[in-house]
Amino acid sequence: NKIRQALVKRGGGVGLRVAVKTSGCSGYAYALEFADAALPEDLAIECEGVQVLVDASSLPILDGTELDWVREGLNEGFKFHNPNATATCGCGESFAL
Repeated sequence: NKIRQALVKRGGGVGLRVAVKTSGCSGYAYALEFADAALPEDLAIECEGVQVLVDASSLPILDGTELDWVREGLNEGFKFHNPNATATCGCGESFAL
């Protein structure tokens, strides 16, 4: 629902691109961006009327991951539940495999 609302507010797009990049103190970090089109290397997953696009290199790391919108105190945002992550950094911005 939050992704659909953000796409409408943004003025369009086909969905949300989820990827993993090398970064942070634990080695990997999640990357989210709106997608205007699917790329040839993307796997498109339809979830509650929204396309979630994952590139082939990120797919093994994200396999089984749940993405939730959470509200914690005054903060709200996406939270990743990745069964492949063996550790996360103290700030919660990166993870290790």
